[in-house]
Amino acid sequence: MHCGREVMKLLLLRKEVRSLLKRKNGDAGDGGTFFEDLQATIFSELRSSEGARRMQQRLCGPTVALSFNFLVSVGIIMLNKLVLGKVGFNYPIFLTFLHYLLSWVLMAILNAVFLLPAAPPAKSTLFSSLLALGVVMSLSSGLANVSLKYNSVGFYQMAKIAVTPTIVLSEFMFLKKTVSFQKALALSIVSIGVAVATVTDLEFQFFGACIALAWIVPSAINKILWSNLQQQDNWTALALMWKTTPITLFFLVPLMPWLDPPGILSFSWNFYNSSAIFLSAFLGFLLQLSGALALGATSATSHVVLGQFKTCVILLGGFLLFRSNPGALSICGAITALAGMSLYTYLSMLVSEQKTTNAALRQSLSFSLSRSKLCKDASDLQNGGATGESV
Repeated sequence: MHCGREVMKLLLLRKEVRSLLKRKNGDAGDGGTFFEDLQATIFSELRSSEGARRMQQRLCGPTVALSFNFLVSVGIIMLNKLVLGKVGFNYPIFLTFLHYLLSWVLMAILNAVFLLPAAPPAKSTLFSSLLALGVVMSLSSGLANVSLKYNSVGFYQMAKIAVTPTIVLSEFMFLKKTVSFQKALALSIVSIGVAVATVTDLEFQFFGACIALAWIVPSAINKILWSNLQQQDNWTALALMWKTTPITLFFLVPLMPWLDPPGILSFSWNFYNSSAIFLSAFLGFLLQLSGALALGATSATSHVVLGQFKTCVILLGGFLLFRSNPGALSICGAITALAGMSLYTYLSMLVSEQKTTNAALRQSLSFSLSRSKLCKDASDLQNGGATGESV
């Protein structure tokens, strides 16, 4: 019986194949036209900045962008610490240069096969904005790897948490943006926690602390510029990376003699070391892409929530993989900083929900008013018509 069933299945399959082959010639023209139309649609989407922006939003929503950024961010920090530590590649600026160089090569390949999204019109974005972003990216990425070389993973991550209070303070000083008293109190708790966690770290180094402190300001400016250019000027992540990467590479070169030790040519470029460095560079490209996608697809509040979760995972990974021992007081400071960030996130979400509710109420009220006005106009017309008929 079982063999009979198998034979019947084979016969039915052969029959279906014959019918498909008979229909092949008749449908070949329609199928070719369909695929040609699909290809033309995709290329037309990529050739315009607004179309590429819409395609990016369809393919990479907030959930995908945040998950992608989380995995890449945790992975590259652990791998870079491995490269700068156990592998012995003591050249953090040159490592950053390799990251951006590989990114530029990959984007050049995408551009050669016409898969790189188009940039917005040149008049919409000033070159000074792109130049500023390229310079800030070189400082932000380069100093981040230098900080990771001289500091523990926990210290490095605590410095990243300090970026949020720095952004708020910068916007208050230069843009006159204010926050509520509750948010200011939460950010004060964050600052105190970060200060306690970093200063009492048993692996504290003065030079590493200075680098981490110098890294905070360009990192905050980098986030602000990325978010503004994507959300206001319709830049896609890849198009913006393609324009700013050559600028970043150019400004990374002068940093090498200052922050990298000599002896890059004498490094042991064996298969294991080269593979680890290449994988780090590839993750560097994915980090830029995922960070830009997350900033373009989500709000600042979502980014802060993701940052808290990344902090917990990275601190745990630093303890398990690199046997980091920051000390009990430093751990208490880290917990205090995370508690302050949780309070700040909660307050931000309340404000966001209130704004959304108010906008919905205003839209509903406007719709009801317009509807009542239309009903009134219709009744007036009916009354006028009835009067005309009676006359």
